[in-house]
Amino acid sequence: MISPETIEKIKALMEEASVFEEDLEESFILGSGPGGQKTNKTSSTVRLSHEPSAISVRCGETRSRETNRWLARRMLAEEILDRERKRKSSARQKAEKIRRQKRRKSRKQRAKMLADKRAHSAIKAARKPVSVEAE
Repeated sequence: MISPETIEKIKALMEEASVFEEDLEESFILGSGPGGQKTNKTSSTVRLSHEPSAISVRCGETRSRETNRWLARRMLAEEILDRERKRKSSARQKAEKIRRQKRRKSRKQRAKMLADKRAHSAIKAARKPVSVEAE
């Protein structure tokens, strides 16, 4: 059984993730795993689909349908928040990469870059075919 405090925490998490009850499609399917015949006969596993984000979660952790309903909602909200954090993180990394690329190089970096270019040019010049001049 889930306590009222836990339910309030899950509701707050859903609100943070912008998950609303009207966007959820809930279905109950037969359970599986340990728990005996009772688990295999009852539809206590909850499948929750969130249509705006196209995310679907399945929760059959307990034998109680009501507990699984709240646990599924928590899993869904956490998944949505994780995806949002990853998206923001990748956007931040791209912006940081562009900022580093546009940053001016120091004198030492420019000198090293020019020395590398000269060395590479010398290697390429050595690859040119030898011309034989006939007399």
